[in-house]
Amino acid sequence: MIKIRFNGRGGQGAKTAAQLLVGTAIQKGKYIQAFPEYGPERRGAPVKAFAKIDDKPIVSREPIDNPDVVVVIDATLLESENICKGLDEKKGILIINTPKSGEEIRKETGGFGGKIYTVNASHITMELLGINLPNTPMLGALLKITNIVDIKVLEGVIKSKFEKKIGEKKTQLNIDAIQRAYDEVN
Repeated sequence: MIKIRFNGRGGQGAKTAAQLLVGTAIQKGKYIQAFPEYGPERRGAPVKAFAKIDDKPIVSREPIDNPDVVVVIDATLLESENICKGLDEKKGILIINTPKSGEEIRKETGGFGGKIYTVNASHITMELLGINLPNTPMLGALLKITNIVDIKVLEGVIKSKFEKKIGEKKTQLNIDAIQRAYDEVN
C-alpha cells in the first residue's frame, strides 16, 4: 500500500487532489481510500487530506500517521507545522510547491533525511490559469516521482470530472499545468 498525505490550506484543493488521485487509481483496478481532516472549515486554515492506494482491499479507516509521501501544496506550512511528521527519515518522499531547491527545504525542515522534490506549481498555475490553484500540478509532480498511475489516465479523469463544469479550455489548461509540473519537478 502507498499512503499519501496532502498538506495545504482550505481552498487550495488538497481534498480534491486526493480524490482525483484515487479516482485515477481506481481506473487501474486499485483499491482506494481518500478523506480529508480539518478543523473549522475556513479558507486559509491548515488542512490535510489522505489517499491510500493498494492492490488488495484496504481495511483500515484511520488517518495516515506514517505516510510514504507528503505533498505540500502551500510551503508556508513549513513555518507553522511539522510537515515531515511520521515520514520515514530514509525512505520518505516530500514534494513541495516552492521555487526553492530541495537543499533549501532540507534546511528548513531541520535536516529531513528522505527524498525532497520541489516544483513551483503556484507559478505554473498563475502563468497558465491566472490563478494560484496548485493542487492539480502537484499531482503531476507526484505521478512523475512515484509512478503510482499513468499521467494519461489522470488526464482522462480530469476531463470527465471538469469539462462540463469549467469548460474544455480551462480543463485543458489544468491538464497542461499537470504535464508541466510533471516535466519540471526536481
